[in-house]
Amino acid sequence: MRTPDPDLDEDYDDEERDTLTDVPGGVRLQKVLADAGIGSRRHCEELIGAGRVEVDGQTVRRFGARVDPERQVIKVDGKRIPAKPGLIYLAFNKPPKVLTAMSDDRGRKTVTDYLGDRTERLFHIGRLDYDTEGLMLLTNDGELAHRLAHPSFEVAKTYLAEVTGPVPKDLARRLQAGIDLDDGVATADRFRVVDRSGNRVLVEITLHEGRKHIVRRMLAETGHPVSRLVRTDVGPIRLGNLKPGSSRDLTTREIGELYSAVGL
Repeated sequence: MRTPDPDLDEDYDDEERDTLTDVPGGVRLQKVLADAGIGSRRHCEELIGAGRVEVDGQTVRRFGARVDPERQVIKVDGKRIPAKPGLIYLAFNKPPKVLTAMSDDRGRKTVTDYLGDRTERLFHIGRLDYDTEGLMLLTNDGELAHRLAHPSFEVAKTYLAEVTGPVPKDLARRLQAGIDLDDGVATADRFRVVDRSGNRVLVEITLHEGRKHIVRRMLAETGHPVSRLVRTDVGPIRLGNLKPGSSRDLTTREIGELYSAVGL
C-alpha cells in the first residue's frame, strides 16, 4: 500500500477512509493538532493514522480531513485539545496582598499588574482572598471557566495552611465529617499534618467548597486559626515551582485534563 499524500484528499485507500464530513474551507486536521501543541505535523499524522484522534466523537484516519477548530470537539487519546485559535490558559501564583480583580479604584495591586501587556479578557478560575496566595487559573475559554467555577462539577482544590497547634489526632475525622458554619456545613475531602514546629503546624486540606474564606473559617471553627494559606492545586493542575507573581502557559496535556475534569 502506498503512503497517502496528505495534500490530496482523494489519495487514500477506501479502507482507510471514514465518514466524517469535511468542513468546506476547513483546516487540515494535522495542522490543527500541531497548532495546539500536540507535536510536529509528522507526529500528528502518525497519531491520526493510528486511530488516536477523534473529531466530534468519530475516529478520523485521514491526514487531509478538513475540520473547523472553532466549532468541533477534537480529542487525542480520549482527551480534548484546545483547538480553537486564540484561547489562553494560564497558571498564576498569586502573592498575598493582591486582589483577584482586573482593577481596583483604591490603587491596590491586582492580578492584572502581573500579567504584562495582555489585552484579552481573562476569567479567574477559583478566586483567592486578598491575604491568600497560590495557584489561580486564568483563561478566556468561557465554557471551561464556567464549569470549573460551578460547584456542581466538584473540582477539588488543595491548600497548605499554617495553623496554631497542637492539632489533635481526630481533626481529620471532624473535618471530613463536616463543620457546621453559619452558612451551612462544610466538608473536607482530605486532611493531613505536613510538618510541626513548636506551636505552628503546617497542614494540607483538600475540598470542593468554593464559599468565601471557607478554609480559614473551617479551621478557625475547630480552634486552629490560619496564619498563612497557600493554594497548591486546582483539579489536576499543580502550583509546583512557579514563583510568586509569575505565570505560565498550561500544557496541552493539562488543558485536556481540565476538560476531562468538567466533562468537556
